[in-house]
Amino acid sequence: MSKLFKGLKKSLKEALSHTEGKITLKSELIEIPEPPAEYKAKDIKRIRERNHYSQGIFAKVLNVSVKTIQSWESGTRAPSHAALRLLEIVDKGFYQPRISKGN
Repeated sequence: MSKLFKGLKKSLKEALSHTEGKITLKSELIEIPEPPAEYKAKDIKRIRERNHYSQGIFAKVLNVSVKTIQSWESGTRAPSHAALRLLEIVDKGFYQPRISKGN
């Protein structure tokens, strides 16, 4: 018998035993966060300016292009769900890299 088959067989036996009330299986609660807020053009610009980021630096912080930042701030494009989460993380202060000028 392969290792995979043995593991599946063991898991099925555990599931049957649990169904029959013979054992209690371990469980773990995972807290799923609420979806991020919808950030509008003015909100994105407010986040950037509050952190004293140029569009170029803000693009680097969020790992997007400067054109993407410009299109979000002008309202011609909207951030994806992943980008909304990143904006929320920066907006709430969980991630605020400090940018310093080199000598």
